[in-house]
Amino acid sequence: MWRRRASGQMIQQETTPRPPSHAEPQGRHPPPCRLWGPHAAMWPAGALALCSLILSTTGDPSRDFCSQILNSDVIPGSPKTIKTNNPGVLKAARHSVERFNNCTNDIFLFKESHISRALVQIVKGLKYMLNLEISRTICKKTKHPSLDNCDFQTNSTLKRTLSCYSEVWVIPWLQRLEVPVLLCH
Repeated sequence: MWRRRASGQMIQQETTPRPPSHAEPQGRHPPPCRLWGPHAAMWPAGALALCSLILSTTGDPSRDFCSQILNSDVIPGSPKTIKTNNPGVLKAARHSVERFNNCTNDIFLFKESHISRALVQIVKGLKYMLNLEISRTICKKTKHPSLDNCDFQTNSTLKRTLSCYSEVWVIPWLQRLEVPVLLCH
């Protein structure tokens, strides 16, 4: 739990897990949510606020719901694995490839050929972390065609595939996509 000292400094006060009590208070108001489990001290006030909001608006204290939220193994703000065919992942991968194409002197365009792993993290927008392979296409940069219409190279001397790690930051409310990290080898 966070509290403010007289000096204005924010400090974290330890929260000790308490076992559930079967004796619940009676009355018109639903009982308060409690933190349980090993990650109790890491939960921000937002989870408690959500739990309290649900309890106060439903009129029916849904202990199971609050218990699931507060006992979850997911830590807010931590990266989460998502499917590689997720539309956001595909858009992030395409943006990574376009950045790669703009930074190389290759005559041909590259295109994403395989996404092996995708993570997403909520950090002032969405941060996608991708492991992907990109391969050379038959399309030349000078013609600027859409990558959707570009087939991969079939000529064995021109074929080339690179393994890449990319981080793409999507800020929807500013309509911005940034690629702060793009490593290919």
